[in-house]
Amino acid sequence: MQRSRFILAIGLMASLAGCGGKVVLGGDPQLSVLDATELPVPRGADLSGGVQPYYVGAFDRLTIDVFGIDELAQRDIQVDANGKISYPLVGVIDVAGKTAGDVEKLLTERLKASYIRDPQVTVNIKEMVSRVVTVDGEVKRPGIYPVVGRMSLLRVIARAEGTNEFSKLDDVVIFRTVAGQRYAALYNLDAIRHGAYPDPEIYANDVVTVGDSRSRRLFKDILAVFPALATPIVIAVDRLAN
Repeated sequence: MQRSRFILAIGLMASLAGCGGKVVLGGDPQLSVLDATELPVPRGADLSGGVQPYYVGAFDRLTIDVFGIDELAQRDIQVDANGKISYPLVGVIDVAGKTAGDVEKLLTERLKASYIRDPQVTVNIKEMVSRVVTVDGEVKRPGIYPVVGRMSLLRVIARAEGTNEFSKLDDVVIFRTVAGQRYAALYNLDAIRHGAYPDPEIYANDVVTVGDSRSRRLFKDILAVFPALATPIVIAVDRLAN
């Protein structure tokens, strides 16, 4: 019986070794795969919301006030799905990809054209809906998270409550779209944690995926079936996984 278990364990260990191959990134002809340090920075038009400054995007809520005009005071307006708002005396304007300051200038120009003398316009972003990053794969809480201020890969992973026991730390990919072109870069999270190279910045609309260590997952299944062989398999799998 012990001999049969040993033979089966050896076979499973061989399978583990086959799972530990080098990760290959890419294959999609529409995807440009670059070195990790070369991902381009998104332009304002690439973002539903940006980072320092914030660019207005679909479904964001704005508070717009024109000083001294009661009909235009403290109006809460939601940006529609096409990035546009409708405002009295101005009509429909496109605000997507613009900062709050840009919207102020645009409204001021339009109100002047409507014969309002020296309009004092204030635009504040009341609710940020469009500035998000998607975190997927082997993290404790995959999901969509708001990008507040400057965000980095380590901070985004922490926002998702960190990696889990099956995370493959050298298989972390950031997907980004710039000017209609999709890009991807492969990172080693453990190397970043140890200062081997800089923690990359994360922007709105990025998608971060953390790979699955199949060898560790299979190893846990082995322990459930063969608990008596735990110690020698732990040593072997640890060597294989690293």
